[in-house]
Amino acid sequence: MLNISNLTIRLGGNDIIQNVGFQLNPGDKAGLIGRNGVGKSTLLKAINGEIEPAEGQIEILKEHKIGYLRQDIDFEGGTTVLEETYKAFDDIKRIENSLNRLENDLAVRTDFESDSYMQLLDEYHHQQEQFQLLGGYQYKGETEKVLKGLGFTDADFNKPVETFSGGWRMRIELAKILLQNNDILLLDEPTNHLDIESILWFENFLKNYKGILLLVSHDQMFLDNVTNRTIELTKNKTYDFPKPYSQFLKIKAELLEKQQQAAKNQEKEIKETERLIEKFRYKATKASFAQSLIKKLEKMERIEVDAVDNQTMNICFPVAKPSGKIVFEIEQLYKSFGNKEVLKDINLIITKGERLAFVGQNGTGKTTLAKILVSELQASSGQVKTGHNVQIGYFAQNQSEYLNPDLSVLETLEAASDDTNRTKVRDILGAFLFSGDDVHKKAGVLSGGERNRLALAVMMMQPFNVLIMDEPTNHLDIHSKQVLQQALLSFDGTLIVVSHDRHFLQGLSDKTIEFKDKNIKVHLGDIDYFLQERQAENFRAIELQKETYASQDKKSKNTSYEQRKANRKKQKQLKNRLNKIEQEIEQLEQEIRDMETQLSAPTPPSDPDFFNAYTEAKNRLDTLMIEWEQLLTELDNIDIV
Repeated sequence: MLNISNLTIRLGGNDIIQNVGFQLNPGDKAGLIGRNGVGKSTLLKAINGEIEPAEGQIEILKEHKIGYLRQDIDFEGGTTVLEETYKAFDDIKRIENSLNRLENDLAVRTDFESDSYMQLLDEYHHQQEQFQLLGGYQYKGETEKVLKGLGFTDADFNKPVETFSGGWRMRIELAKILLQNNDILLLDEPTNHLDIESILWFENFLKNYKGILLLVSHDQMFLDNVTNRTIELTKNKTYDFPKPYSQFLKIKAELLEKQQQAAKNQEKEIKETERLIEKFRYKATKASFAQSLIKKLEKMERIEVDAVDNQTMNICFPVAKPSGKIVFEIEQLYKSFGNKEVLKDINLIITKGERLAFVGQNGTGKTTLAKILVSELQASSGQVKTGHNVQIGYFAQNQSEYLNPDLSVLETLEAASDDTNRTKVRDILGAFLFSGDDVHKKAGVLSGGERNRLALAVMMMQPFNVLIMDEPTNHLDIHSKQVLQQALLSFDGTLIVVSHDRHFLQGLSDKTIEFKDKNIKVHLGDIDYFLQERQAENFRAIELQKETYASQDKKSKNTSYEQRKANRKKQKQLKNRLNKIEQEIEQLEQEIRDMETQLSAPTPPSDPDFFNAYTEAKNRLDTLMIEWEQLLTELDNIDIV
């Protein structure tokens, strides 16, 4: 049980949370919603014991274990993905180490009949039972299962944690929390760094979770699929209904409508009563009647209509002079990171005024192509031609991380201004809901949503005619998402949006670019047309269909015995060729490494033949890698069942 009563949290002299109360029991899966800065993350920290309440109480059963996923995670280096995730099993690892020591002790003993040997054996059996009860023989398999569910592959397991981005480190921390069998889960924006497939797996996990869940999220579909209760924090009160988000909105709207109608009826009654009092109070025969009406008014409990926070951002993107007709012309673009191919043979022309949505799973190249378009990355081969008078506004996926945490909100925007707009800095901050003392807050103490709002304000200090936004809705509350969506709909320029949020993408684009298998496919229409084309109601359905389609395709192949025999022969030939290519690739990579060592020496070679050999080796390696991939594809497509 988690019980919160009359809770007030005060930071820097300000009440961040005031008089909040609710109780959660096992099986309650509550979505915690509210505007950015209203105190959602602060409340989770208080429940986790990181912040001391100024007033009120937080009661948690003593034996309950809490798993808390925060938005910002710090990792120490020096561990692999598996080693870091195994930290979820402190008790199991402690007993495992003890068992190893006992096994070593028993192995060197020869006094098998002695009392001390028997005591050692008893201790070993006792700890072995504890190990089994805690799941010691299953924890490694469970760890790999959860990591794979969150998008990791076998090849990732032994890689150092520090080689992964912040989003992937967040997944490692999430895996640790999910493996701990916690009684209470506090999750702060867990889907921000998950792709569709991982979100689907995560939803199923949470649906089967038996404990208490308190979830901060601005993903409407995720809230609807996972929660059975919604708690909204506002500046004035807390709303709490046992329904998921969409149903909560309807109930709250009905409640406010009934309040307004009741208040209206009461006001009408009050005016009528006051009219009667004025009419009869000075008449001797009606004086007692007037007095009773006065007492009735005094005792009447006035109906208060809940205040609605209608404060909203006012975004109007500044458009520069129009660009030329062709904005970007992409030809034969290829991009790899080392041996990892990300994009291959990309051809795309983006024209003035087009509105594109980049969709697809994480790692399929959406962000990579966006960064190539804004010259943050260079293509490995091929070219990107930028059109005449193209001025780009770019909002990166981690844009808020570029803010200087030591500068105030006002100083941040002043640093981004120039002579043309310096006098408008406070007006722009006001448009993004920064006013009064808020403008003097350091960027480092802002909530995730507030930082994103500030990053948007910084981006708008310079005009542009092409806008590229990579996951701009991360950390933004639901209302702010809607405001940003409306601003983008009004933007009179070329728009490219990378997102996995279907609600946000609806109506934003006239083309949907699907990233898959290192390439792209252009779908005319917005995200709804794209989903209709794929015969799916939403992204999650697409992911569910993958296995179904694969299974149906396989069953539909009714190969004869002779065909299977021919396929086996071809498979053997392909495998032989594949082995030879892999040996040659290994040899070439070693030769290239040796040459690169020579090139980095204090006196590198200057012989033209050396450089010709180096170039030929690189070209040959590229050719072999392409052939190797083609052979693997052929092998996968051979049906020998």
